[in-house]
Amino acid sequence: MLDTHCHIDLYPNPQTILNECESNGFPIISMTNLPSHFEMGYPYFQSLRKIRIALGMHPLMADSHKTEFNIFLKNISKTSYIGEVGLDFSKEGILTKEIQIDTFSKILQVVSGQKKVLSIHSRKAEKEVLALLLKNNIKSAIFHWYSGGLNLIDDIINAGYFFSINPAMIKSASGRKIISKIPKQFILTETDGPFIIENNVPIKPGQVQTVISFLSDEWQLDKVEVEIIIESNFQNIIQNLK
Repeated sequence: MLDTHCHIDLYPNPQTILNECESNGFPIISMTNLPSHFEMGYPYFQSLRKIRIALGMHPLMADSHKTEFNIFLKNISKTSYIGEVGLDFSKEGILTKEIQIDTFSKILQVVSGQKKVLSIHSRKAEKEVLALLLKNNIKSAIFHWYSGGLNLIDDIINAGYFFSINPAMIKSASGRKIISKIPKQFILTETDGPFIIENNVPIKPGQVQTVISFLSDEWQLDKVEVEIIIESNFQNIIQNLK
């Protein structure tokens, strides 16, 4: 099952998880939180068929951004996927707001015009993230675990950006409202594993069956039809990489 946002390197046993993902044979995009993490993981992904590693600079790791930025630049040609990147103005991140804006702006300037797909963190900073994406003419972006206002969704859609939905979102009233507002053709699936817990264990990459079931009920379609729509959406976004 398609997983556009997980963190294979953050599982206790990443090599085992990676082997399982390869055996399952479905598309997975594994995020990194810093470019140095990307460098460490990159050799393990080179020979894989459908699993890709993304080059990231997580907003909540802003204290490392200055020392890591040159590593980001050095590795940008190695992958078509950029993530996890973005802004976080929650209580957890607000103190590094200016560093985050500076780093994210520089990243967008670098990738603008390049064939890249970005996975975006936007907690409590959705408007600012969208404004920067538009300012830098970013063509392909996925808003990961969107939790912003309903009114902004139309603006994100009009820009041609996607949303990735995970099992935690379907469990909250606010998450379900967000999902119901997004047109079918702009929805992708994610797990954000290992950060989501199901049955008392961290969710594994690709475990999005509960999302598919929810969308089946929401859209009044068979699960197979939902899977076809999600796969088509993914193909649409990666067309920009060709």
